[in-house]
Amino acid sequence: MIEGGGLRRALLSTVAVAVVVVGAPSAVAADVQSQQWYLDAMHADEIWKTTTGKGIKVALIDTGVNSSTPSLQGQVLKGLDAAEADGDETDDYTGHGTTMAELIVGTGKGGGLKGLAPGAKVIPYRVSNTQLQNEQAVNAFDMQEAIKAAADSDARIINVSFGSEYYNEDIREAVQYAHGKGKLLFASVGNEAKEGNKKTYPAAYPEAIAVAATDQNGVVEETSQHGDYVDIAAPGADIPGWCDKSFKSYCTAGGTSNASAIASASAALIWSAHPDWTGNQVLRVMFESAARSDDWKPGTVSTYLGHGIVRPNANISRGEGKPGDPNISPLTNKPTGGAAGTTPSATASASASASSGTSTTDPSATASAQAPDGKQTSDAPVAGSTESAAADADGGGNTGLVIGIAAAAVVVLAAAGVVLARRRRSV
Repeated sequence: MIEGGGLRRALLSTVAVAVVVVGAPSAVAADVQSQQWYLDAMHADEIWKTTTGKGIKVALIDTGVNSSTPSLQGQVLKGLDAAEADGDETDDYTGHGTTMAELIVGTGKGGGLKGLAPGAKVIPYRVSNTQLQNEQAVNAFDMQEAIKAAADSDARIINVSFGSEYYNEDIREAVQYAHGKGKLLFASVGNEAKEGNKKTYPAAYPEAIAVAATDQNGVVEETSQHGDYVDIAAPGADIPGWCDKSFKSYCTAGGTSNASAIASASAALIWSAHPDWTGNQVLRVMFESAARSDDWKPGTVSTYLGHGIVRPNANISRGEGKPGDPNISPLTNKPTGGAAGTTPSATASASASASSGTSTTDPSATASAQAPDGKQTSDAPVAGSTESAAADADGGGNTGLVIGIAAAAVVVLAAAGVVLARRRRSV
């Protein structure tokens, strides 16, 4: 245990809070859900005609999940309080974890948020942030224990909207363990692009799927961190979430925490539509069907948006993306585990399938290729359309959720409030 005030992985709660939605959630249902602009942009209603994520469980490693909010009733399974603080995994000490859960599996009942994958379920794993560490004695190894426990569960997807600028070998090994068991671990890249833009872990570990955040125009958020470890992007700006642990009102905020949750929900939808696929196949399809601008150079990965912006509808409704080799990871191009609850073939080929690329140095390789400890990238930001993604989101073609990145600077949500703590952050 670590006593309150102990120094280790502290929390940086970094969000752009714009509008407070006042009153009881039930009284503002239309207001809250109308602010979930990305549901229209991603054609959620069309997706839900085919799949809602049913049958998929998402492990949520966060500040806890308040399972009593109207939108989450019946959506939260038994989890684990890895923090070993007062209460249990259903005692959310900031409201952050509950927001992530609603973004993934919320039903929208009682005026709450509608999740992108409302048919899925979440398993909460509570870990500590700086504030909790300073107030109580907590488990110093909660993050790695939570990841390993999630990897051993029947959850296929793990969402970590937490991060630290400090590399930790034990946590890296836990991420590798989850990867080896065929889990998809999505992690937010962080919101400190203007504050040094240091790598954030676990997102920067090669076996994690690093998620950046975009706004309503399909433009990467200015605060969203960037680098050769970014794998994919998802909507993150101007999205409602619980203001605090009182659960009395929602606030509109931006950040890569939201993006990671929406990417996790996207994976749940695709996996539910293709339950026999492995995580490798789900992720490869996510990479191949991601939205990119027309002038995106083939064979490259953007340091800002990775493979592009998630578009689950592109696969679910139009069949875009090839699943490829079930046993080869599109993250490392090496053999890895299969779907949750299955064992990968012992004779799996060590070479990637054609759809996952053949070389990280060959410019003709597909956009899903990347080296085991680094990713082939296009260092220059990719220019593209800045028209409204909500108006022309996923209606077909390659642009989908349109991408716009200025050559010299990234267009962003203007007001970004940064609250600094010590070492670990929700992002």
